[in-house]
Amino acid sequence: MNRDRRRAQSRLSGLRLKRKALAYAILVAFSIPFGFPLAWNLSTSLQTIQEVYAGSMIRIPADPQWGNYVKVFEFLPLGRFLANTFCITGLGLLGELMTAPLVAFAFARLRFPFRDTLFVVMLSTLMLPPIVTMIPTYIFYSKLGFVDTWIPLILPGWLGGGAFSIFIFRQFFLSVPVDLEDAARIDGCSHFGVYLRIFLPLAFPALATIGVLSFAGRWNDFESPLIYLQTIEKFPIALGITIFKEAYSVIAPHYLMAASVISLAPLLILFFAIQKVFVEGIILSGIKG
Repeated sequence: MNRDRRRAQSRLSGLRLKRKALAYAILVAFSIPFGFPLAWNLSTSLQTIQEVYAGSMIRIPADPQWGNYVKVFEFLPLGRFLANTFCITGLGLLGELMTAPLVAFAFARLRFPFRDTLFVVMLSTLMLPPIVTMIPTYIFYSKLGFVDTWIPLILPGWLGGGAFSIFIFRQFFLSVPVDLEDAARIDGCSHFGVYLRIFLPLAFPALATIGVLSFAGRWNDFESPLIYLQTIEKFPIALGITIFKEAYSVIAPHYLMAASVISLAPLLILFFAIQKVFVEGIILSGIKG
């Protein structure tokens, strides 16, 4: 009897192992098309100009040219582009993480006239293509004298950061038990006190989720800087590399690839550092609708 049980358990564990192996094999197969551009980028950034034009798209250089990552700062004002990008991204992200939870808390927990209607109207803006609001927004900032400044890139973050961020925070706040809020109100907390002492500390997974998504979106933003900025010294890295691509794509493609790897590094570091909290925030934000 015990032998039969052991055999059954062994077969079951073997079946589970095969299923896991198959699942991982499928995931690896699907990840190859997404990893190919990164591998090509990294490989080219470590080659000489002769190897770039003589070899295949992806190859392991016999003598990796790590110095390309130093020389690229001589070809491009990459330090300036990185500093600009960190400033634009950091200031915009700070505003979004301060204002979006406040707006979401009001929609999730406070009662006021037309609350649900306003939320639906706000959420409907997600269906508007950005090109629809591009010209009116440009005219608005132009009349205020904000063209060729960072203000159009930073200010939206301080005005709630967009409907998606507010929606994620609202969904998370709806999952917080009402008993916690009632206990805080019994202790004499105001609306802001409840938000500051109860909801905001619990919202760390949602903050991490929005932080990663917003950081990536702002860091990689090309369209907005292209529309509003005119001075090269104010360009972020996404626009800066693109502007210099025409000049160096033939004579120094390995340096451009090195610049691309450098621009990608902060995003990869951020995601791998907080990926556990990021996934948790995605799950918790969809618990309650």
